[in-house]
Amino acid sequence: MPGTGGFGLRDLGLRVYGPSLLYALGLGAIMPVIALSALDAGASVSASALVVTLVGVGSLVMNVPAALLTSRFGERVSMIVAAAVAAVAMVAAIVSPNLWVLSSAVLLVGMAGSVFNLARQSYLAEAVPAYFRARAMSTLGGTLRIGAFVGPFLSAAVMVPLGLAGAYWVGFVAMAGAAVVGFAVPDLPARAGGTGTTTVVRAASGAPAGAPRPESMRRIAREHARTYATVGIGVFVLAAVRATRNVVLPLWSDHLGLDATMAAVVYGISAAVDVIVFYPAGHVMDRFGRIYSAVPCLLLLGVALALLPLAADVQALAWVGALMGFGNGLGTGIVMTLGADYAPAHARPQFLGIWRLLTDAGMMAGPVALSAVTAVATLGAGIFVVAAAAFVGTGVFAYFLPRSRD
Repeated sequence: MPGTGGFGLRDLGLRVYGPSLLYALGLGAIMPVIALSALDAGASVSASALVVTLVGVGSLVMNVPAALLTSRFGERVSMIVAAAVAAVAMVAAIVSPNLWVLSSAVLLVGMAGSVFNLARQSYLAEAVPAYFRARAMSTLGGTLRIGAFVGPFLSAAVMVPLGLAGAYWVGFVAMAGAAVVGFAVPDLPARAGGTGTTTVVRAASGAPAGAPRPESMRRIAREHARTYATVGIGVFVLAAVRATRNVVLPLWSDHLGLDATMAAVVYGISAAVDVIVFYPAGHVMDRFGRIYSAVPCLLLLGVALALLPLAADVQALAWVGALMGFGNGLGTGIVMTLGADYAPAHARPQFLGIWRLLTDAGMMAGPVALSAVTAVATLGAGIFVVAAAAFVGTGVFAYFLPRSRD
């Protein structure tokens, strides 16, 4: 019976989650200061906002090459090299003499992140038994949230003596640490000829001896077009709603006239609730099925977004933010879990490369849609449009996801 095996988080431990936690901490350390660094390098306010988006742009354009690289060199090697490249990018940002070098460094961080994220997802999908997959993925999502939460506080402390460069020094140490810890990550076994048995150990290059030639991205996209066009649409919408959530809370706080400190408190409440529920979310997915996480997640995010324009004071805003955090937390790891569920064992990195392309596109589309509607109408109207999209995505998940864990 699924779920009765002896596998647990102790079998993964810091050797697997450590690099992810450090990488998330490094990224969290620099994200709040990228725009400030761009301003300091002579960029205008609008240009500095564009520099921040280069992290997402780098990830988006690198998803397909990341799949090919991971398939060629293996997950462990890909994680180590990606973290090392990100560390180099941090040094480039520290010594950057102008805006162009800084922008290139930020872009490189995004590109390295694409490789690192895909490799670690593919690694967990292979290393963890199916009955424990959602708990493993939700724990991974939890480490990312913890790292993103702690990173800004560490960078703030180091920036006191070192200025803006302090944030990038924190990023460098964290990324370099992720690369070093990556050497302790166990090698993945390779599956022999579709038999489902583990017989061949990956060589130093990461590729199993005698492995078949990697599948082409085009063929994988064609063979799994229905999955991408159904569940993939739900994942796209979820990514768009989540990205927009990070924008609308600060914007509505400003709309209500709250100062920056109070806005940060509201956002922090939402983030804290989000972190608290990450492991129960994985247990629900493994115990009952993915639909019982995906549907409540998007439904509650839609409800919270619909309520947000009705929040007229800080107390109401805090409650709405907490509801957003709870809904988002219920879906911790759901995108990675679904990707692992649907990915074919013989071409997992290629499938996940396209999967991540969908999610990254959604993350960029959400704020763009909010901005477009706000420009022609109001912020409240833009938020309502995103809420409507969340309800559509809820319907997609409810219709296409299986009702059981099997």
